[in-house]
Amino acid sequence: MALDETKDTDEVFQYDGHDYIVDKEFLNMAKPIKVDFLSTGFFISSSIDLGAGCSSCGSGGGCGTT
Repeated sequence: MALDETKDTDEVFQYDGHDYIVDKEFLNMAKPIKVDFLSTGFFISSSIDLGAGCSSCGSGGGCGTT
C-alpha cells in the first residue's frame, strides 16, 4: 500500500472520503482484497497466498519467505 496517482490501468474505489487505487491486472489476481483498519495500523488480505512469512510482525507473509 502506497500513495500513488491514478493511471489508465487502475481501478479506483472510493470509501469514507478516501480513494483506493488498485492496478486492474493485480486486482484480477488478488480479488477479493480487504483492508481492515486497526488501532495499530491496517491489515490487508487477498486471495494471494503469501506463504508463512515471519512471526515477528504477524503479517503471515512477505518477510522471511524463501
